Amino acid sequence: MDGNGRWAKKRGLLRAIGHENGTQSVRQIVECTAELGIPYLTLYAFSTENWNRPKLEVDTLMKLLVSSLKKELKTLTKNKIRLNTIGKIEKLPSSVYKELQSVIEQTKNNDRLTLTLALNYGSREEITNCIKEISVKVKNNLISPEDIDDNIINNHLYTQNLPDVDLLIRTSGELRISNFLLWQIAYSELYFTDTLWPDFTKEHLHEAILNYQNRERRFGKTSEQLRK
Repeated sequence: MDGNGRWAKKRGLLRAIGHENGTQSVRQIVECTAELGIPYLTLYAFSTENWNRPKLEVDTLMKLLVSSLKKELKTLTKNKIRLNTIGKIEKLPSSVYKELQSVIEQTKNNDRLTLTLALNYGSREEITNCIKEISVKVKNNLISPEDIDDNIINNHLYTQNLPDVDLLIRTSGELRISNFLLWQIAYSELYFTDTLWPDFTKEHLHEAILNYQNRERRFGKTSEQLRK
């Protein structure tokens, strides 16, 4: 969800205003995703690298996250949306961590859409952590090195209860992945748009999905093999 800061700068506003307007796009896209019957949506909300931003901006983001969780709980419940997180959330401010845990608990039985927030998340850190956990199990003879495969790796990632990504959308015109779900997007379709996140509407989401639906996903096969 990229472009909040640039959206504000273009209008001569504080970056915090851009982040506040970005939450409106979050609400619209989450509701639209549920309406379309898409069962999983993951939003990259705060990366491990985002701690390097100015303290005022980080503090604003954390306060905005807490207020948004409190405000949107009724909407999540009404639309049967389950909140999930990936990343080192225990290292977030205690107020954020407690509110996250509260909303996760209160929405755990919802089954229409699983909304995952990537918070204090970095894919390299995730993969490093995965390797460490598997290494310990190998050392303790719980796993044989010969048995390590995609399934074992998947079961040690933060996303172990989520499917691989079908479509990855990045807003704001940046043409990079930025340390997001590097293992999980191995066969994803990538969609880049110049639209800044606060301007990203359900119509933009529809465009991205239509673009995705018109692509041929071969997974290493040829077009001729798919037609058989």
